[in-house]
Parts: sequence; structure tokens; C-alpha cells
Amino acid sequence: MALPSSTVENYLKAIYQAEMAEEDDTRLVPMGRLASALHVVPGTATTMVKTLADSGLVRYEPYAGVRLTAAGQKLAALVLRRHRLMELFLVEVVGMSWAEVHDEAERLEHAASDRLIDRIDEMLGRPAVDPHGDPIPDQDGAMATPRYQTLLTCPIDTAVVLARVTDQDTAFLRFLEQSHLTPGKTIRVESRDAAADHVLVRGAGDRSIVIGMRAAAKLLVAPPPPSG
Repeated sequence: MALPSSTVENYLKAIYQAEMAEEDDTRLVPMGRLASALHVVPGTATTMVKTLADSGLVRYEPYAGVRLTAAGQKLAALVLRRHRLMELFLVEVVGMSWAEVHDEAERLEHAASDRLIDRIDEMLGRPAVDPHGDPIPDQDGAMATPRYQTLLTCPIDTAVVLARVTDQDTAFLRFLEQSHLTPGKTIRVESRDAAADHVLVRGAGDRSIVIGMRAAAKLLVAPPPPSG
């Protein structure tokens, strides 16, 4: 069977990511939100979603929204798998910055065959996450979804490991890189001040960094692994 078009894959991936961001796993993704994510007008999004519904990849309810079917969810997860493995390949093998790989991976994810992706996965040691800490679906489309705290909710003055960054804006990633706030780093929140809109973080090398509350919400953390 021929691979779906890149447009179809982009729609499925956008719906999948919108679903993953919701606490309620039954809620429909509003069409306006989908159109915004794909940078198209709502009418264009609706036309494509109707086509996807006819193909059995989504369930569409007019004036309510859209949700992936089981078939659509698996296909979307495999697109996401290609994207995230490509990002990691570009960082680990090609040597690109994590701040510049997203757009390249967007192009490559549609061109790479499943055979190539599986070879990259094997070569990289079957990684669980991409350079930004986003989980990588396996060959069957299954994906772990660990629950993390953010720098707004984690305990004060307690060591935590930066596990995931949810915003892949280039300028934001470069700021984090320059501040040594990248996945795998052990950090601690020293203080929070909502009125002043800042969070004081102590990072690698005992360096203190001040970031805004909005930025702090995009940094997900986990407890350090047990020693020994």
C-alpha cells in the first residue's frame, strides 16, 4: 500500500499531538485548533478532515471536532516516530543543534522508509526519547507517556532532572542551550514569584538562571534516578 501524502500525515500527526495534550482522552479536537496548528483556514481543515473520515482514519462531528480512529492513531504515531528519530539522528550523528532539527525532520519524516527508520532506531540504540525529551513511539505505534511536573509545580530547593521541553521554538531552544537547561541536566528551583513573573533556577555549575513563569511551564522535570 502506498504511503499517505505528506499533507495527510501532517493532519494525522497534528490531531494526535492535540489529543495527547488533553487530559480527557475522549474529547474531540476543535477544528479551529487544528487549523491553527497547521496554519490553514478552518474551511481547508474541514475539507481534509472529511476526506480522512471517509478513509476511516478519523471520526468527525460537524461543529464539534475530530478524533483519530484506532487506524488513524497508529498511523499518526508512526509518523511521529519517524520525526523524532530523525531529530535524534540529526543531533547525534549529523551534529546539528537541537534548535534547528525540527524543520529538517518535518521534511525527512515523509521521505524516509520504514526500513530506514528501523535501521536508524537500531543504530541509535532503540532510544526512548528525542533530543527534546519527547517520547518516541515504537514500531507498533505504542508510546510511553510519563507524567512529569513542571518548574511551576515541582518542589522548591529539591534536585530534579530536566526531562522534556514542550516548546520547540528555535529562539527558545537556543536560550535553553545557552543556559545549560537541556534534558538530562540536574537542576533545582530556588524560588518562584508569580507577581514578578520569574522562577529562579540553579543549574549546572551552580549557575542561577531567571526565567519567566510561561517558560517555566514548558520545562518538564522528573525526580533524579535512585543512586547505586
